[in-house]
Amino acid sequence: MDISTFSRHINSSRIEITDSFWKSKMELVRKEVIPYQYEALHDRVIGAEKSYSIENFIKAGEIVKKLKNGEEVPVFPTDKWYYTEENAPQGAFHGWVFQDSDVYKWIEAVGFSLINHPDKDLENKADDIINIVCNAQLPNGYLDTLFIINDREAVFSNLKDWHELYCFGHLAEAAVGYYNATRKRKLLDTACRFADLICDTFGSEKIKGYPGHEIAEMALVKLYEVTENAKYLETARFFIDERGKKPYYYDIVLGRETVNDNYHYNQAHCQPKLQFEAVGHAVRGVYLYSGMADIAKYCKDEELYIACRKLMENIITKKMYITGGIGSTVDGEAFSYDYDLPNDLAYSETCASIGLIFFARRMLEMNPDAEIADAVERALYNTVLSGMSLDGKSFFYVNPLEVLPEASHKDSRKRHIKTVRQKWFGCACCPPNLSRLISSVGEYAFTENDDIVYVHQYIGSRINTENADIEIISDYLNSGGVKIILNPKKSFTLALRIPSWCNKFSFSRKYEIRDGYAYFDIDKRIEINAEFDICVKMIKCSNKVRGNLDKVAVTRGPFVYCMEEIDNGKDLQMIKLHKNTKFTVCGDNIFADGLREKESETLYSEWQDAEFEDIAVKLIPYHKWANRGENEMSVYIRI
Repeated sequence: MDISTFSRHINSSRIEITDSFWKSKMELVRKEVIPYQYEALHDRVIGAEKSYSIENFIKAGEIVKKLKNGEEVPVFPTDKWYYTEENAPQGAFHGWVFQDSDVYKWIEAVGFSLINHPDKDLENKADDIINIVCNAQLPNGYLDTLFIINDREAVFSNLKDWHELYCFGHLAEAAVGYYNATRKRKLLDTACRFADLICDTFGSEKIKGYPGHEIAEMALVKLYEVTENAKYLETARFFIDERGKKPYYYDIVLGRETVNDNYHYNQAHCQPKLQFEAVGHAVRGVYLYSGMADIAKYCKDEELYIACRKLMENIITKKMYITGGIGSTVDGEAFSYDYDLPNDLAYSETCASIGLIFFARRMLEMNPDAEIADAVERALYNTVLSGMSLDGKSFFYVNPLEVLPEASHKDSRKRHIKTVRQKWFGCACCPPNLSRLISSVGEYAFTENDDIVYVHQYIGSRINTENADIEIISDYLNSGGVKIILNPKKSFTLALRIPSWCNKFSFSRKYEIRDGYAYFDIDKRIEINAEFDICVKMIKCSNKVRGNLDKVAVTRGPFVYCMEEIDNGKDLQMIKLHKNTKFTVCGDNIFADGLREKESETLYSEWQDAEFEDIAVKLIPYHKWANRGENEMSVYIRI
C-alpha cells in the first residue's frame, strides 16, 4: 500500500458551508435540535421518554467524591440492559447501559456547531456538562456511570454486553471534536486518562478482550491523530486483530467451550481480515469497518484493506436500500442475507446510515471511487434526513420504505415501524448522531493529499485546503449546475465526482476520467463550470429483490421520492405508473399521470384484466414523509 497517495478529510474549521440546503439544516440543528436535546438529556421534555443521562453523571460524581473521602457507598446489580425506576433502586443507575454516550454525542455536535457558528451561551452550557462528566471520573481514569454508580468491582467484566468501551469511544470522539472547536483540553485530558487505562488493561500480555459494540477502534485512532500517542493506535489495532480469534474471548470469560461460530451479531465470528460479508447488528458492523479502514490506512495493512473493500462492495451492491438505508431486519437490528430488502419490514436505522457514511469516508481517503461516494450521497439525502422532522423536534429510529398505519398498530411483526416521528427515545442514539453528522457534513464532502483535492459531494462552501482556496457555488440539487472557483497555492490536481444518476454531464475545462472522477490539472486561478443533467428517473431493483418485481422508485438527482396517502388517497398499492410516464417537477414535488386500480373486495375470483381509472400522482422527497400527520407511504410504485 502506498500511503503517500492516501488523502485525508478536511477539518470543519477549514470549511465554511454556504450551501442554502445544508446551511438551513445546520441552522436547524443549532437553533432547535441541540437545545431540544439539551432539555431531553435533562429529562425536561414533556411526553418524551426519560434519558437519565445527566442524572447518572451527577450521581456518579457524588459517588467519586464519597470514595475519595473514604466513605462507604452502596453496591447495586449490573445485570440488565435497561434499568428503570421500577426495576432499580432510586440511588442506582437508570437507563440503558450505553446511556452515557448520548451526552458525549451532544457535546461533539456542539463542538462542530461552534466551529460553524460561535455561540458563547451554548459553549458555556457545554462546559458545564463537561465539568459534570469530568467530576464522575475515577482516579485511575475509568469513566462509565453504570459501574461507578452500581459496582466498581464489575468493571470490564462483561465486554460483550455492557458497552463500557462503546461509551469510551463516544467520549473520545466528543473530546476530540470539542478540542478542535475550542482548544479546551479538559474533556480531551479526561478521555486520554481513560484511554491510558484501556491501553494498560488490554493487550497481548494483558486482557485479550475487545468491544462487544464497536467504536473504540476508530475513536482511539482519532485520539492518536490529535495526540500522536502511538499506544492509542496500537490498542486500536489490537482490538481489530484479536477480534474473532478462537477460542472466543467471550466464551472464555463465560467458562464455556466454543461449539460454533455464534458471534455474527457482534461481528466477532471470525477475525476482521477474514470478514467479506456484512453480517450482524448493522451499526456495530459499520463502526467496526470504519475502525478496520483506519487501521488499514495507518498500519499499511493490505489484507485488512481488501476485507474493507469486499465488505463495502457487499453492502452497496447487495444489502443497501435505494434510500441508503442498511440493516434490513428488526431481528438484531441487523444485516440480513443478500437481496433481502423488504420495504414494509425495513429496519434501516438512522445510525446505521450515519455509520455507513463514516466507513465510506475512510474508504474514499484510501481509494477514491465514485460508487462509494454515491452511497454516501444516497444515505445523506434520504435516510439520514428522514431521521429528523422538518422542525427538528421529533425523530425516526427506523426508516421504512412502505408504511400502512393499521399494520404498525395491529401487526406485532411491524411494531417497530413508527408512523410518526417520536419526541425522544429511551435508547436515544439516533438524534444526537444526526446532530453531530449534520453539523460536520463538510468533513464528508472533501478530502485531499499533497497533490490532489477531491470533491465527493457538491455542497456549496468555501474551503481552505493545503493546495488551494476553493469556493463551490452549487445549484446541484435544483439545476445540476456547479461553479468551482480555484485559487491555487501551488500546482495540483482537482478531482470531481461524476454522479451515477447523471447520464449527461459537461465541464468547462479539459479533464480525464478515472474511477468515476473527472481530474483537472490546476496551475493558476480559474473557474470550472460543471453541468450535471438532473432529471426524473424510474429506478428498478434487481429481480432478486422479491418485493419489488414490476415496481419502480422515482428519483431526481440524489433524492428518492415517495407517495403519501394525504396526496394520493388510501391503498397506495393500487397505484400504477405508465412505463412512459411524463413527469412534471414543481418545487420539491413531482407530478405524474398514473392509474388507480379499482378495488375488488372479493377475496378470490377468476383472473381477468383489472379496471383502472386515470389519476394524477404526487410524489414528495422521501426525507420529508410523515411531516403532515399519520398516513400511508410508499417508495416503490407498480409499473
